[in-house]
Amino acid sequence: MECAGCAIKQLIYQYAHYLDGGDLAAVAGLFSRGKIIAAGGDGDTTTEGAEAVAALYASFTRLYPDDGTPHTLHLTGNIVVTVEDDGAAAGAQSSAVVFQAVDGFPLQPIIGVRYEDRFRKAPQGWYFTERRIDTRLVGDLSKHLLRSV
Repeated sequence: MECAGCAIKQLIYQYAHYLDGGDLAAVAGLFSRGKIIAAGGDGDTTTEGAEAVAALYASFTRLYPDDGTPHTLHLTGNIVVTVEDDGAAAGAQSSAVVFQAVDGFPLQPIIGVRYEDRFRKAPQGWYFTERRIDTRLVGDLSKHLLRSV
């Protein structure tokens, strides 16, 4: 029998792994049947589907030419998974801190976020239906972003 919480945590960690590796297409693929909601003071912004998510991340994530990554390390933790009674849907809450270091920019935390995720189970396994990103702490994002978000 599959461990739903284990599969869901794997998706949450895979998101961070793909981002740190600069694989924006793989990040977007996680949302082929889902959406990302960026919580903001002026209201939420929703991006739905893999193509739109790929375009979103490509428009603001700085990838460095030396290795094609953003030179970041996402540390995700405090994951709490709740599987609904029918076993076909779940939610999760987690927090992440992103560290970055590049030439002339010493290692430092650049952002802290809270994720609120929703998942569904298909015969092939669990998948994201929604990721709400609530930025809680902001440091120096000048070496990470191509534009303000």
